[in-house]
Amino acid sequence: MILYPAIDLKDGKAVRLLRGEMDKATVFNDNPAAQATEFVAAGCEWLHLVDLNGAFAGAPVNAAAVEAILAACPVPAQLGGGIRDMATIEAWLSKGLARVILGTVAVENPDLVRQAARAFPGQVAVGIDARNGKVATKGWAEETNVDATDLARSFEDAGVAAIIYTDINRDGAMQGPNVEATAALARAVSIPVIASGGVSSIADLIALRDCGAALNGAISGRALYDGAIDLKEALTVLRG
Repeated sequence: MILYPAIDLKDGKAVRLLRGEMDKATVFNDNPAAQATEFVAAGCEWLHLVDLNGAFAGAPVNAAAVEAILAACPVPAQLGGGIRDMATIEAWLSKGLARVILGTVAVENPDLVRQAARAFPGQVAVGIDARNGKVATKGWAEETNVDATDLARSFEDAGVAAIIYTDINRDGAMQGPNVEATAALARAVSIPVIASGGVSSIADLIALRDCGAALNGAISGRALYDGAIDLKEALTVLRG
């Protein structure tokens, strides 16, 4: 199981939000590329990037910070937030991004996800962000009646590389991930699932690793910045 350190970008800085609320942002590093370099030096194999402003704007906003990270770091990176058309997908992948994450458009324009997954095999992931099992879009600002598991199943034949499942109520709250819901989703589809939201201890990572479902990875942000998870120790545990 891969551990993805998260770098959430707001106004060019690395921040963490509490349950997705932009007015509850804590700045952890004014230099996201330096933060990414620290994660790579500790041994991470991937980076998880989110353009928070872009998620609300519907178009890339923190492009300069993302490009600086890509230039500084040799490991692959995935990016979500504001990626809602083929031109943006093509632009990011041409700049060296390993994988784009499509969230809002997975609900509003699923055909785009299918088209992109065919055009860029292995480089398109679907981000499913849910409150109480129902998907939220546009930076989590808009609620839908779409069931998270139903949405995941709808992409079974699309060729997407992964599903990134975030329990919004747990995100940034340091209360542990929703292991039960994440495992249920992973068992419901054959697509690799990456857990996100609330991963705040080594014990959380072990619980996800041993949940009985084939999870591809887990994303952690605040716990790495706060020191609740030691990245080197976590990587050793997950590789062991």
